[in-house]
Amino acid sequence: MCLILFSFRTHRHFPLVVAANRDEHFSRPATAAAFWDDHPAVYAGRDLEQGGTWMGINTKGRFAAITNYRQGRSGSVAPRSRGALVRDFLTGDMPASAYMGGIDGGQYNPYSLIAGDLEVLYFQSNRGSGVLPVTPGVHGLSNHLLDTPWPKVTAGMAALNTTRNSDDPDAIGSTLFALLSEQTPAQDMQLPDTGIERQRERELSPPFILGDHYGTRTSTLLLVHASGDVFVHEKRYGPRGLTEGEDARAFRLERTDRSVTS
Repeated sequence: MCLILFSFRTHRHFPLVVAANRDEHFSRPATAAAFWDDHPAVYAGRDLEQGGTWMGINTKGRFAAITNYRQGRSGSVAPRSRGALVRDFLTGDMPASAYMGGIDGGQYNPYSLIAGDLEVLYFQSNRGSGVLPVTPGVHGLSNHLLDTPWPKVTAGMAALNTTRNSDDPDAIGSTLFALLSEQTPAQDMQLPDTGIERQRERELSPPFILGDHYGTRTSTLLLVHASGDVFVHEKRYGPRGLTEGEDARAFRLERTDRSVTS
């Protein structure tokens, strides 16, 4: 993922609202979001190269998502795929704080990870400082640390904040998909300095990335209602933003009497 916007325990109807864009090379094979055959409780897309995923939820309410942390250009490749961090959390039952605290960050290229459930979320990065609880509110994550004020993060958080009193999933989706589809680059004075060329910073600055070989592959809206009803809407794209398909799915979380992330 390269942009994750989420509202946590602040919306009057939905304890979790997520709007996210996944940016990746178009040549890297992946499946659309679905329940996994080998882990039927997990609903997520899947990277067919390494078997991990970039974002997902399971029927017990465990949620996780990851972004790459952009830190210049490096030719080194870490031993493990970052998508395994999301996969292993969703398929396991370890409390999120313990799971994230046990990660050997040196085994992965730079990342930022969100994991937890409807009661407690945590943030951890191998370029940050430990495991941090996520406070209730509206948050954003791109290719840096949580709530770093890059233009697409601040614009996205503002858009998400306007939906906090809406009880209409279609209206929420319309607002957030409009933001996720925005292709206007940030002004040069607003661009971050992540160690790459200035022109590349411009190309990567809008929420939706256009490209022939690398760009936005999916836009996803996830709504979890206080009742336990889950709604996921995924739009998929090819090179230059060509629409390749979309799916919407509703299901209900299993009821549980204990938090899995405390």
